[in-house]
Amino acid sequence: MTKIDKPQNIPTQPGIYFWRDQKGRPLYIGRAVNLRQRLSQYFLKNLDPRIAEMVALAKSLDFVVMDSLLEAIIAEANAIKKYWPKYNIKDKDNRSFSYVVINPGEYPRPIIIRERELAKLAQPRAKIFGPYQSTTLIQRALRLIRPIFPYSTCTPHSGKACFDYQIGLCPGACVDAIGKREYAKNITNLVWLLRGDRKRLLNKLIKENPSQAKALKHLQEVSLLAREEKLNNGAINRIEGYDISHLMGKESYGSMVVFSQGVADNKNYRLFKLKRTAPGDDLRALTEVLERRFQHPEWSYPDLVMIDGGAPQINFVADFLRQKQINCPLVGVSKYGGDRLVFSPNVKKDQRALINDLKITILQVRDEAHRFANSAGRRARRLK
Repeated sequence: MTKIDKPQNIPTQPGIYFWRDQKGRPLYIGRAVNLRQRLSQYFLKNLDPRIAEMVALAKSLDFVVMDSLLEAIIAEANAIKKYWPKYNIKDKDNRSFSYVVINPGEYPRPIIIRERELAKLAQPRAKIFGPYQSTTLIQRALRLIRPIFPYSTCTPHSGKACFDYQIGLCPGACVDAIGKREYAKNITNLVWLLRGDRKRLLNKLIKENPSQAKALKHLQEVSLLAREEKLNNGAINRIEGYDISHLMGKESYGSMVVFSQGVADNKNYRLFKLKRTAPGDDLRALTEVLERRFQHPEWSYPDLVMIDGGAPQINFVADFLRQKQINCPLVGVSKYGGDRLVFSPNVKKDQRALINDLKITILQVRDEAHRFANSAGRRARRLK
């Protein structure tokens, strides 16, 4: 472990880092695809208030260099599980962490679940890994690992080859192409990897299965993970989603939901009862909500704003924000275009590529904005 003195001395490799208090206890544990780039961001102005508070309390900062981003993702989860740092926990009553669970059985497989589901879905003697701060990132990580250590998600002994078997991801439990003992080896190797025993696992595979060792050693992860990692490293950290809800054409409410580092941040959700806009005029309702939202400089500024709509809605809202001299990238979700993403003119080409890679998260923001607008609107009306 290396203590940091100057940001320019930080390596550009993947790794995990620790912000510590005066007694050396971790306040926050994070990971990075590029340690220098990520840690340098903590020394900038206009930090999120929660992050600024943590940095002000911290007395030291150190890091551990990893061979790969995948290794950093696993090491970060294991370190958080060990220390449970204060600033890694967003909401103690409803944590949004994800876990990988491998339940016992004839042909076990990893499943990803939220912490609140652990008690219901994790069986006795289950192997549990996490907490992971990004569901999307661990989904992609498992997608990378599965070709090396194949596992089945189909019905064993069904006699019908599943699609994953036909493309080489399933070892064939469905058609009895693999025995329980051989299948268990893949699961054991996966367990070692998720525990953070990558080097030990490599030494074992070099002797037992050199082809798997070579595949694990040369895992090409950058194209699938690096852009998603930017979501967690500040390029697109805070996404705000907006939607409008009506009750029989009478009252209208606008919802604002917030995703921070790819996870719903419900303590920052807001509901606006529309004051100036006629019911049914969704375009002007959106501009009213956005205007009122940007009258709150004490709220963290969004890196991206999502609205439910296509080019007409995006162009209307983008023109309004320009008039108000509010410079914020906009993305719309066009349901009539098959959930195609639509961008405002101020979104650059490289930003569009990044946002498109984060489409799963964008759609989650859209769905959450719609859910919150409807449920919060109904709740507000019941209280009248």
